[in-house]
Amino acid sequence: MDTLTAVSDRRMLLKLRAILQYGSHPLHNALVIQRSTFRGDGKAAMRRRTNKLHCRSRGAAAINMSKDSQHGKWAVSSSDDDDDDGSSAHPTRGMDSNRNARPPVASQGTRHAPLGPAAVPEVKDEADDPSLVAGVKDEPDDPMPVAGVKDEPGDPSPVAGVKAEADLKPVRAAPSPLVTVSEARHAAHDSQLNPVKYESPLAGKRKKDQGESGWALSDSDGDDDDDDGVGNKAKSPPRRRAPSPKAKKPKVEQNERPPSPHGRLYYIDEPDDFFETDVPCLNDTYRLYLNKVTGLDRKYNTGALHIRDILSPLFGTLKESVQFNYCFDIAWLVEQYPPEFRHQLCAFMVISGDFNHVTLTTTLPTFKQFVNCKTRERKHLTCCMLMDRPVLIVHGDKREAKARLLQQAQPFPHVRFCQAKLDIAFGTHHTKMMLLWYEEGFRVVITTSNLIRADWYQKTQGLWLSPLFPRLPDGSPSSDGESPTHFKKDLLGYLASYRAPELGEWIQRIREHDLSETRVYLIGSTPGRYVGADMDRWGHLRLRKLLYDHAIPVPDDEIWPVIGQFSSIGSMGLDKTKWLAGEFQRTLTTLGKSSLRQDPPIHLVYPSVDDVRKSLEGYPAGGSLPYSIQTAQKQLWLHSYFHRWKADTTGRTQAMPHIKVYMRASPDFTKLAWFLITSANLSKAAWGALEKNNSQVMVRSYELGVLYLPSAFDMAFFPVQKNPFPATSPSKAFPVPIDLPPQRYCNTDQPWIWNIPYNQAPDTHGNIWVPS
Repeated sequence: MDTLTAVSDRRMLLKLRAILQYGSHPLHNALVIQRSTFRGDGKAAMRRRTNKLHCRSRGAAAINMSKDSQHGKWAVSSSDDDDDDGSSAHPTRGMDSNRNARPPVASQGTRHAPLGPAAVPEVKDEADDPSLVAGVKDEPDDPMPVAGVKDEPGDPSPVAGVKAEADLKPVRAAPSPLVTVSEARHAAHDSQLNPVKYESPLAGKRKKDQGESGWALSDSDGDDDDDDGVGNKAKSPPRRRAPSPKAKKPKVEQNERPPSPHGRLYYIDEPDDFFETDVPCLNDTYRLYLNKVTGLDRKYNTGALHIRDILSPLFGTLKESVQFNYCFDIAWLVEQYPPEFRHQLCAFMVISGDFNHVTLTTTLPTFKQFVNCKTRERKHLTCCMLMDRPVLIVHGDKREAKARLLQQAQPFPHVRFCQAKLDIAFGTHHTKMMLLWYEEGFRVVITTSNLIRADWYQKTQGLWLSPLFPRLPDGSPSSDGESPTHFKKDLLGYLASYRAPELGEWIQRIREHDLSETRVYLIGSTPGRYVGADMDRWGHLRLRKLLYDHAIPVPDDEIWPVIGQFSSIGSMGLDKTKWLAGEFQRTLTTLGKSSLRQDPPIHLVYPSVDDVRKSLEGYPAGGSLPYSIQTAQKQLWLHSYFHRWKADTTGRTQAMPHIKVYMRASPDFTKLAWFLITSANLSKAAWGALEKNNSQVMVRSYELGVLYLPSAFDMAFFPVQKNPFPATSPSKAFPVPIDLPPQRYCNTDQPWIWNIPYNQAPDTHGNIWVPS
């Protein structure tokens, strides 16, 4: 039996390891400062115990840091980020076995390397598959100091050197080495870490090796042995060269971030006034907001929101939350929650007649820290602890990807998981939603952003932020609190479609709240094959039914164009009639109960190569636009629909879109008949496709969005707002996030395709695009 002191020391070591892992803990900096108080073997300098179990304490795991790249690493997912159509040229793209098809590549934007998960208690998988986490190996340990943390000068005291948490500048969490991303995003990070500099063909000779980067352009035209005698090497992808043996990696000081391959100015930190400190001026009429974009003029972020703003105390006192999404960086996500919403300090007392058998981990599973009494005779233990605010992650990962996700969360025991069932091949869990439960009520946020830093940095994203829904009086029927748009019933139905016990308590909470203020319609997709009345519940047939029942007909609707804007494209068949100009066009052109079915213009907005090249991120922005050459070559007819990405009215022309919107506009583009923001890209997997002579519809993926109809706002149409920023007061004009009318591709424009090289012109960082 261990002595009480041995138990205390062992648990204190566990606590120290957890604090060192958790970069935003109030004591983290102080422990880093006091590294010298630990021996070289990693064990704390306390007197040794004779207890054998205590001598095996894994103190080294708490102090050692990973020596991997400061940028972390990314793993490859089975499919393109948003291109989730199973009919692409790669029949195995949706299989989980492909998730490790390529070696991991270092990711961007960290302050310090993450600790190996050995330093924290094990987080167990769902009961149905307990073996997954056990098969995941920890990252190797290495005694490298934490980069990006400054020692407090002239203060040897570990306590006096710690400032109040509110006074500490936030330290950005390192992306987890276990984050699963698409091949396109993998290529983007590869390009950022190993950039290929553009070299003008007028230079005549190839420049010498570029030092650290180890890249060089192809041979000059004079070396070309083509039969025509005309050099065409400039059109071939550049070749990698081995690094020069004399090249040395630049020394990185302990208090600096790693050097950017694009230069010191590439990383743009958010300015001090980037995040909200007071309730922001928001347009509460439509509750449609864009994400903040780093690097824009301040006026274009006035009225926009960052995830840190959404989770801040400005919107309520958060108790619990659920995050539905496709991509997760758990460490980064946890840092977006304010410190007061991560932990809550409490005190309690354990009284036991048999003191040696008091087990705190069973008495209180979320136990974090304790102070034991000094005498056993008192027969009680006075404790304090940090209660975690639970976060539930709803994801669609399987097998290896699921194990990596669970391993990401090992340092955060308050993070739990719910796996969405994906029973149809090539489907994804693409829904992006937050459920936020406050002391004051309940809120829903439906967004287009993944839960990784890159999606909240320099991309155009959008979100719908619900009102704060109050709790219904005790004893109210669950049918109370319904909105005219039946939002409550539809949200409950969508959550029920997961068939997940983990969501049961959230379904009950929603029933207990008043959602009657909601003025938008919910449009979701859930995997399955549906017949009869269920066909109208999901996907584009759900949109068709709402437009038929609630949209207001307009004169000459055949000349009101349909506009679709998206960030990924699936396979839609050999010609437009197979899906786009057939069932999907019929949905998008439905406008009330009119039987007239004309063929109005269809404008599809998707970035061109030049749009990506001139963007804030340069070519790597194309990593979140995963349109592949294999898919594009099968549907060249689609490109005649394409229009450029332009968003000058919102200041976001250079912020490449990950937002997805669809709308019906008047011929002069000053009015809207309806507007939809959603996670659904242009694919049959997302929207569904009719089968069996139109008697059933098959949907592969989870998607979610909200539909705005003028009738729900007591209007005949939505007037288009000309200058949405800066947002200073509510407006009846609708804040369309893109420029209208869209600008059609010219003869020289080409749609961005992620997996072919672009080496004819440099991007905004002076680089070209050569995907591996």
